[in-house]
Amino acid sequence: MKFTTQTISCPHCGHHQHIDVDGTSGDQDYYDDCRICCNPIHLRVHLDEARHTLELYVDAGDEQIY
Repeated sequence: MKFTTQTISCPHCGHHQHIDVDGTSGDQDYYDDCRICCNPIHLRVHLDEARHTLELYVDAGDEQIY
């Protein structure tokens, strides 16, 4: 799986937006700003090669890890 477009909801304001997901680079962990509220959205992409799927995880990115 190479490229796909997904619709996500901003974890801060709830606005729906389309993002392009690049599966050619394997697992990824990055931030993208919401187009409406400008807060950072944490995106994690996991390439499941056994199932030939991309898994996309979206969160606010402000969780505290102790």
